[in-house]
Amino acid sequence: MTQPQDPEMQEPSPSGPPPQARSLPPQASYPPPAPPPAAGYPYAPPAVSVAPPGTYFDQASGLYLPEGVQLASAGRRIGAFFLAIPLAIVTLGIGYLIWGLIVWGNGQTPALQVLGMRCWRPETGRVAGWWWMALREIIGRLVEGILSVITELLSFILMLSTKERRSLHDMIAGTVVLYDPDKTLASRPA
Repeated sequence: MTQPQDPEMQEPSPSGPPPQARSLPPQASYPPPAPPPAAGYPYAPPAVSVAPPGTYFDQASGLYLPEGVQLASAGRRIGAFFLAIPLAIVTLGIGYLIWGLIVWGNGQTPALQVLGMRCWRPETGRVAGWWWMALREIIGRLVEGILSVITELLSFILMLSTKERRSLHDMIAGTVVLYDPDKTLASRPA
C-alpha cells in the first residue's frame, strides 16, 4: 500500500509555480512592547512644544502665560470680590459703574485694577477687550445671580477647584485672571 504524498513535499513541476513556502512564526521582540492604555484612561504622552515668544508654560494651570505675570491666587480673587463692595459704596455705585466701563477696555474691573490683576484670553493670547469684559461682567454676573446663593456658591467652588481658577463668569467669557504686578500686560493690545 502506498501512502499519499504530502503536497508540500512534492517537487516543483517545471511548468507550475513553486510550492508555498512555510512561514515561520514571527520572532518575539525583547522587551515586548507595552500594551496600549485602557479605553477611557486619561493618558496623553507628554507633548514637546516650544512656548511662543514672550510666554512661558505654567504647569499648574496648563496655560501659556505672558512672561512677568502669574495666575491670580484664590485669595487674591476672593479679595477682589470683597473689595468691590466698599468701592461701590464709596463711589456711590454710579462712580463704580463709570469706572468699570472705562477700565473694561484694559481687561480689568475697578477691584482688579486696584489689586493689580487683569483678565486674559488664553485662546487669543491677548488681554480681554471691552466687549469680552462686558460679556463677563454683565451676562456672566446675570447667570451667576440666576439662582442667587446656589450659583454663587457653584461659581466659587469652580474657582477653587479648576486648575485655571475660572469661575462661572470667566468660563462664559473665556478668560482667566492674571496677577500683573509690573503691568507688563498694559502695553499689549486688547
